[in-house]
Amino acid sequence: MYEGRGSASIVLMVAVVVVGVAVVFHGQVAEAATYSVGGGGGWTFNVAGWPRGKNFKAGDKLVFNYNSGVHNVVSVDRGGYRRCTTPRRAKMYRSGKDQIKLVKGQNFFICNFSGHCESGMKIAVTAM
Repeated sequence: MYEGRGSASIVLMVAVVVVGVAVVFHGQVAEAATYSVGGGGGWTFNVAGWPRGKNFKAGDKLVFNYNSGVHNVVSVDRGGYRRCTTPRRAKMYRSGKDQIKLVKGQNFFICNFSGHCESGMKIAVTAM
């Protein structure tokens, strides 16, 4: 009998640990925020200053809303952002309702339709 009680105690301890880990994990997931790029105007010209004053974290989502017939979103590196160019292996989004999860560090996005990036259709976001 004593052996059975010990087993029940171990099972109870394991259950408490599993629940504790689940609560911590759930709390981390719940902290992610969602941002609509450009606010009500969406992903359009002159949004380069939109990230200013916002505190982004890794795991937060950016939602890019735009007309997919005339715009896109391209995830680029710093050089692509500065020069408004698309590197060969850049990830391109074209749905018009793209949701992109931020990674820790710098995240750069442009529209690579001719002249759009140069007209301020680009953002640089730093996620902690």
